Amino acid sequence: MQNSIYFPPSLQRFEPKRMVFSTWVDHLCFAYDLIETLRPQITVELGVYNGLSFFTFCQSMVENDVEGVAYGIDCWEGDEHTDSYDDSIYQDVAEHARANYRGMTYLLRMFFNEALQHFETDSIDLLHIDGLHTYEAVQEDFTNWYPKVKPGGIVLFHDVMARIKDFGAWKFFEELEASHDEVFRFNHGFGLGVLRKPGGERRPSQLMDLMFSKDPEIEHRLRQLYVHAGLFIESRHKADLVRQGRKGIRLGGVGKKQPAAG
Repeated sequence: MQNSIYFPPSLQRFEPKRMVFSTWVDHLCFAYDLIETLRPQITVELGVYNGLSFFTFCQSMVENDVEGVAYGIDCWEGDEHTDSYDDSIYQDVAEHARANYRGMTYLLRMFFNEALQHFETDSIDLLHIDGLHTYEAVQEDFTNWYPKVKPGGIVLFHDVMARIKDFGAWKFFEELEASHDEVFRFNHGFGLGVLRKPGGERRPSQLMDLMFSKDPEIEHRLRQLYVHAGLFIESRHKADLVRQGRKGIRLGGVGKKQPAAG
């Protein structure tokens, strides 16, 4: 394992079709590679917002011939961490889904707990928890949705390194690290936690072997790889924005409501 070369699909051919402002930009390459590795039949994202992570999952499914469906669950109203925003965010996400991923994506505009009834126990291959980031909210989302994840399925937690405001994803994920065998944490950006639910048959995979190797040096090198991959993606995007600006292309905002004057 130590002498093997890991050359993931994201470094071979990945060019994001959707780039919007989000701290998720640091982990797009990993998201792309995880889909190629896991080949999920059902992917569920709790907290879609402007869709950066969600549509990276979808793009990888298409480009890596993964036959599955992706469900994005959100009220698209904002919360105490994102602030409120207008309906343009949802409309933009829905239009991008229709234009690029018709027939394989479903946007469920509802509360997370309302959506539980639409999924059977042990049915989800990949669950991404990225809603309200207080300790209590993350704990509730995990507790309610974990039974829906297949044995051997993957659960992702965004912002596990963000110790700001009343964020508590970091604290909850530390508790999971102490109680679960197959867990991994990316420390760059705002952090991303990865947990594999016990059970199931794990298909041969370099990425899974590296993440759950229990070898500190291997884990360190894997983290370094995705740090540099994320920096490359973001740098290329910034260069594209500069070129667009020089051509006079107007760049839109993210749709958040502005405070009232006075």
